[in-house]
Amino acid sequence: MRMSHLFAQTLREAPSDAELISHKLLVRAGFVRQLGAGIFSVLPLAKRSITKIEDIMREEIDAIGGQEMTMPVVHPADVWKETERWYQIGSEMGRFKDAGGRDMVLAMTHEEVVTDLVRDIIHSYRQLPALIYHIQTKWRDEVRSRGGLIRVREFTMKDSYSLDADWEGLDKQYWAHYQAYFNIFRRCGLDVIAVESDVGMMGGKQAHEFMYLSPIGEDTLVLCDNCGYTANRQVAEFAKPTPASEQALPMEKVATPGTATIADLAQFLGIPKARTAKAVFMVATITEGQTDIERFVFAVVRGDMELNETKLSNALKAKALRPAHEEEIRAIDASPGYGSPVGVKAGTLIVVDDLIPRSPNLVAGANEDGLHLLNVNYSRDYTAAIVADIVAASDGDACTQCGSALRTSRGVEVGNIFKLGTRYTDSMNATFLDKDGQAKPVIMGSYGIGSGRLIACVAEEYNDENGLCWPISVAPYQVHIVALRGGFEFAEGLYADLQAAGVEVLYDDREDPSAGEKFNDADLMGMPLRITVGGRSLQNGVVEMKRRTERERVEVPVADIVTRVQAEIEELSAELAARVTPVTIPNH
Repeated sequence: MRMSHLFAQTLREAPSDAELISHKLLVRAGFVRQLGAGIFSVLPLAKRSITKIEDIMREEIDAIGGQEMTMPVVHPADVWKETERWYQIGSEMGRFKDAGGRDMVLAMTHEEVVTDLVRDIIHSYRQLPALIYHIQTKWRDEVRSRGGLIRVREFTMKDSYSLDADWEGLDKQYWAHYQAYFNIFRRCGLDVIAVESDVGMMGGKQAHEFMYLSPIGEDTLVLCDNCGYTANRQVAEFAKPTPASEQALPMEKVATPGTATIADLAQFLGIPKARTAKAVFMVATITEGQTDIERFVFAVVRGDMELNETKLSNALKAKALRPAHEEEIRAIDASPGYGSPVGVKAGTLIVVDDLIPRSPNLVAGANEDGLHLLNVNYSRDYTAAIVADIVAASDGDACTQCGSALRTSRGVEVGNIFKLGTRYTDSMNATFLDKDGQAKPVIMGSYGIGSGRLIACVAEEYNDENGLCWPISVAPYQVHIVALRGGFEFAEGLYADLQAAGVEVLYDDREDPSAGEKFNDADLMGMPLRITVGGRSLQNGVVEMKRRTERERVEVPVADIVTRVQAEIEELSAELAARVTPVTIPNH
């Protein structure tokens, strides 16, 4: 491609709203342009990179038996109503009515469509197992789109769906994807870890997320460096301490002015936070039948721990959670800052962490401003509708598997896999006849990777103070020729020779920019190899070659340049290929 014809424009300054380095550089280098909040146009350079990423996905999913297809972006709402996700998913779902007044959905994922196809096509165990996938547009109306391509509303995803006759088959396809995903990310030059995760709106039995570790990530990960335990903090478990047994003491009301926080209360009474009970007031949206209702939730955790809203939501089977307003708190006879489950109105939905019943003589609020209760004991003084693990793991907590201290890290989710089981085939009656002629539901798995987010993470990982530094596998072009004064004629021939040799070339044939401007653009765009052709070097029978990631420039005889470029590409490709190795399957 000649830069004089390239549909792109480099910028010297990043957009004022760009915070992440990947966002800044992808815009400045002419890869993407923003149309609206979370909506981007992918320009030719980025399109080439994303196509390479998607081709890597195709190769790896085809290698485990995948068959590519394409499913619609627009769905009749009827299939989403069959699984009840129409009622369970909130405002992030794109809903509209067609010209006939029928409810329609913009695809945010394709489980319903796949299941509709399964019940139409799969009739016998002889047709199983199967694996289908597509690379298709999705829409999720994110209220907090951010970071350029990291979190958008319209995006492209590779989503594959495994279909099996039994759970052993699902297990095999699930772990085949687990390995294939590591292969995909490593071939793209990105190191990731896999963590246990919440099944969320997808439902099912088990899930893993593939995380690019980075401070820009919105997810908090819990890791054990000793045994390798990894989990998203949303679902991470930890070994909770065993409180010393004590005789239950009489409850006593005491004045505690100005102690609306656990820290203030512990300091005022001279006790550790672990001796207190923290009240957290929430309102949960719970679907009953096809109707959403709001329930006030009084959650209790120990004062030295934090509520985990995902765990609480799962315990409640809630569609959504929000903090309660002051008037809602007082309506159940509780007091903000001094709340206690003791004495609240009958019918209040109380949920306690499973450590609370084992923690005697805690200090809790008295539901009166400036007052607390000493020696509050679960069962004697109050009970809960739900007792469950509802707290978040933190740095230093003990690993449930080996007892070592856990640590937390930030990460960006770049892929996920789900064991859906019969979550969708049960609700949509997608069955097959087994060997005995019995009708059984098809067992499904779902597996996704967003190609736009992946290229953004690669850009986040591979850059320096001058611009992008693409890995050879996903670079828009392998070589960037920069023609300077006196070198245009030779550069034209080299451009043709490299293309004839199968090398992907971006050729800066522009006459107006200075040499400095051309070098700046080359660094900003970040192709792996740069060849500089100028009159002075040609007089000496050489051209200059430089890897984007190195400072040193080497002089290559003009007769050897095509062969040398091919060797460099092979070496860079081999370095990436060496990263693709078998991974350990958790608990296998």
